[in-house]
Amino acid sequence: MLPTPTRDPDAVKGVMYGLTAYTMWGCFPLFFALFDGIPAFEILIHRIIWACLFLVGLITLLRRWPPVVTALGEPKRLGRVLACALLIAFNWGIYIYAVESKQVLQASLGYFLTPLVNVALGMLVLREVMAKLQLVALGLASVAIATQFVMLGELPWLSLLLALSFGSYGLFRKQVPLDGLSGLFVETLLLFPLALIALTWLSWNGSSHFLQDTSSTGLLIASGALTALPLMAFAGAARRLRLATLGFLMYINPSIQFLIALTVFGEPLGLIQLATFVLIWIGLALYSWSAWQSRPRYATAG
Repeated sequence: MLPTPTRDPDAVKGVMYGLTAYTMWGCFPLFFALFDGIPAFEILIHRIIWACLFLVGLITLLRRWPPVVTALGEPKRLGRVLACALLIAFNWGIYIYAVESKQVLQASLGYFLTPLVNVALGMLVLREVMAKLQLVALGLASVAIATQFVMLGELPWLSLLLALSFGSYGLFRKQVPLDGLSGLFVETLLLFPLALIALTWLSWNGSSHFLQDTSSTGLLIASGALTALPLMAFAGAARRLRLATLGFLMYINPSIQFLIALTVFGEPLGLIQLATFVLIWIGLALYSWSAWQSRPRYATAG
């Protein structure tokens, strides 16, 4: 009689953390849609400032200063961290703009594309050898984008910018020996002076929305905490789960965005756009199957 498989409590906890992180990220459009009349650039400035300040308290509470101090004490490595900071700030800005301009479907498509962009960057920049199914997946994504360009006469620029910026961020982030929380803090810390200068300029021009009313001010401050909280949940998941499991969970984020765009914001989905999504979904299925097939297998007792 075969023994009954036991459920690993740590893995279950990891899945719950992962579901929390990706669900929060997926629901971000609902939050950023609340910023009525506040430009994306100003929201980005406050997101950087308040995320940095929130993380100061969080890192102090969790006693995670040693890796931060080590990173700040190595100027040679800060160049890569600065590259990460600029890329993630650009990604945040484009994403906020996508929500404000009611183009959440494009944002969703961008994050569906990201794993395939990671494969392409790994092949082109790191000279990684790709499996055949991964190459087919890349080909399908390319056909999807080309079809939209030919049929509609335009490229999904927001999707491409989101996928390329986040994929490039991941590429640089691999070369930075910092955990997610410490890394995000150092990144926002490097951007903090620029954000303060930009905020001062907005205030001097009289175009700042901060402190104009309680609702807007509260939302701008909350954007900082909401940047860090899903990352904490993701860190808890990453410590407990295999990369293959995390890879499957990450599709929750763009899937929720896709549903929100259609059901909450009422964005139109044309036949060509739907075909683009379907081709990319097929590519992602092939990519996921390839990743699952190449996972490490462990010998079991006979």
